[in-house]
Amino acid sequence: MKATPIIQRGQCLVAMLFVLSCSQEKTIARNGLSMPEPFVVVNDELPFLVFDIRYYSDDNFLGTKVRGYESAKCILTSPASEALKKVQRAISEAGYTLKIFDCYRPQEAVDHFVEWVRDADDQKMKAQYYPNEDKSQLIEKGYIADQSGHSRGSTLDLTLVENSSSTELDMGTPFDYFDALSNTDDPRISEQQKRNRLLLKSAMENHGFVNYDKEWWHYTLKDEPYPNTYFNFPVK
Repeated sequence: MKATPIIQRGQCLVAMLFVLSCSQEKTIARNGLSMPEPFVVVNDELPFLVFDIRYYSDDNFLGTKVRGYESAKCILTSPASEALKKVQRAISEAGYTLKIFDCYRPQEAVDHFVEWVRDADDQKMKAQYYPNEDKSQLIEKGYIADQSGHSRGSTLDLTLVENSSSTELDMGTPFDYFDALSNTDDPRISEQQKRNRLLLKSAMENHGFVNYDKEWWHYTLKDEPYPNTYFNFPVK
């Protein structure tokens, strides 16, 4: 895979290098036309999951398809996919199926997010996704960043579907809702919503994933194979 590093961080400029150490942190971006060998398409590995890849559609906080998403696929590193299989096996015994919103995210998609934040005139999705937040503050408050763990290939966003009713469990907020109410342990949610969030959290943690406590839907494989590598091949 041909690689062209593209990330600038602090005073470190990555140019024609595969590895750069900046303040003891490696920041790598790799471009390519196709998926590298260490990654797999989860739609093929676990076809019975529910896939609702939001950034391939306009049903997301931007209100448009995101750059870098050329298909509605969930791509993960092989270790993350294998761990997800174990989660689904366990949760299915309790009558649920995993529903996936996003997996690997190209760096160009993250760049698209940042550009969207800086477009102050685009407020068409505010009522649905950030009714209580000023769009101009979304980066400062940590909702949007110039790099994402998703680009490392072992992070995903998901929820649970009840098999008997084919409906999502009530988690208290929608996916990608920019508000403190999305914090996994926010005290304002109902007892049932709390139980639903903890059901997902327990299942994921039991098989090696760690929750980002600001987003009930966001999980990263604890022993991710590329903890310092940010990829930029398209989802296709």
